[in-house]
Amino acid sequence: MCMRRRVLPWLCGAVAMSAALLSPAAASAASQTCKGTVEHPGVLAGTYAGDVRIEGVCFVNAGPAKVEGSLTLRDGAVLVATFGLHDSSLSVKGNIRVERGATAFLGCEPGHSTCLDDPNPNSPTLSSADHIGGNLTETQPLGVIVHDSTIGGSVTEVGGGGGFNCTPSGVFTVFKSPVYSAVEDSTVGGSLVVRDLHSCWLGVARVRVGGSMRFIDNHFADPDAIEILSNHVGDDLACFGNSMVWDSVETSQTGATYPRAPQPNSVEGKRLGQCVLASPPTDSSPPGPGPF
Repeated sequence: MCMRRRVLPWLCGAVAMSAALLSPAAASAASQTCKGTVEHPGVLAGTYAGDVRIEGVCFVNAGPAKVEGSLTLRDGAVLVATFGLHDSSLSVKGNIRVERGATAFLGCEPGHSTCLDDPNPNSPTLSSADHIGGNLTETQPLGVIVHDSTIGGSVTEVGGGGGFNCTPSGVFTVFKSPVYSAVEDSTVGGSLVVRDLHSCWLGVARVRVGGSMRFIDNHFADPDAIEILSNHVGDDLACFGNSMVWDSVETSQTGATYPRAPQPNSVEGKRLGQCVLASPPTDSSPPGPGPF
């Protein structure tokens, strides 16, 4: 499987993604609904005065797109805002809502999530920093992957995922990747909450969160989930009922779970539940002695 979890699988699926998704785009939606298909995605570009809906597949790849209201991904929709050419980026003044079975890819950056249109993917330089003024709310999505983004409100992901397996489904089949969610290299003004998510993998890394971070009753087929790495949490970090949590990364080149290198979090409030002591560095070590 071509997937390195902390480096998102765009590079692994670039050839397939280019063939299937980067065909000439449909014209920008004249109305407040962006519609498209995998073969002919719609395009968000320019300024939209009110709320916007995404139906089908929609790209942000033709310059900046600004939504002065809120943005909703309807059931099963796909939003791809991971392009860096033409100063492409997405800015939403209000909230983004991701509905059942929908998938959102927001932001790209060298090193952790290469932009799809970077002309030098082996030595990338492009980035796209997306902005959400309000909340990012995900209700039973397939997967949501966020990089290099600023969210003024809170991030909440409840339910959804591809099920307790690592089998590609939905848009993830295009780049032969398991279904997963991630928030990395971003800023969240409020809290970050993930609850009742059943999928392959989840990672939250290098995120500055103004409020609390909570992971509750999440179950993943990959034993390496949930990786909670090098975050700064302004309030409490709480983890209860999850299949596993880690504040470390595997160091084996073979993909083995152990040994692991610590990447602890900075927490201004309390560490609670499963996220109190550092995860064990070897399969025979106890948790700790340092903090998670």
